[in-house]
Amino acid sequence: MAVALILSGGRGTRLGADIPKQYIKICDRHIISYCIERLSRHDGIDGIWIVAASGWRETVRECLEKYDINGKFRGFSSPGENRQLSLYNGLSDMKGHVGDSDAVLVHDAARPLLSAQMITKCLEVIRNHDGVVPVLAMKDTVYQSTDGKKISALVKRSELFAGQAPEAFRFGAYYEANRWLLPDKILTINGSTEPAVMAGMDVVMIPGDEGNFKITTREDLERFCEIIKQCKKTMGE
Repeated sequence: MAVALILSGGRGTRLGADIPKQYIKICDRHIISYCIERLSRHDGIDGIWIVAASGWRETVRECLEKYDINGKFRGFSSPGENRQLSLYNGLSDMKGHVGDSDAVLVHDAARPLLSAQMITKCLEVIRNHDGVVPVLAMKDTVYQSTDGKKISALVKRSELFAGQAPEAFRFGAYYEANRWLLPDKILTINGSTEPAVMAGMDVVMIPGDEGNFKITTREDLERFCEIIKQCKKTMGE
């Protein structure tokens, strides 16, 4: 069994919008609705859990009514102090509904261009590993700086990769990996895969998707808007 956990508790402050970015409407659809529909339509996903603040759950329910095509929604979880605590809250609420050997697919609500192919690949690879993360090779030269002003070290670009979502993990081992970071260390975690690596889980990388970008800035939002408009034009809508 595989269950998707959508993280939709972020406030999106870097975008500078009045509302969290995942609830902005593009072409008369909330951004979160795009990944809800993709996950609901995929045959490999058995259930969907969503981390969302109570004040936005009615909006999410409206999206579910329209775009949870196959009725896979299983429940809400509350956001935590940071992203990883939000994720852990979701895992804790899922425990008892998901087996230790089952897969949990962690995805960001602000990555609306998730493809069916990426979901399939993650679910295929997780069968033989503890975790899988899509990555992109670094294109630009990267430098290390301890003060943000001077270059303090050179790093090998060939050894650096940018992580994406969705990330898939064996539920039981991943839950424990996060639980052992409570109460303080979990607040220092920046990426979903970090606890798995810290716990010594077998995590492999697969090629990511340039089109599966996260909406973080105003430029990202405009890019997504143009993509959706072009798709609608192509489809004659």
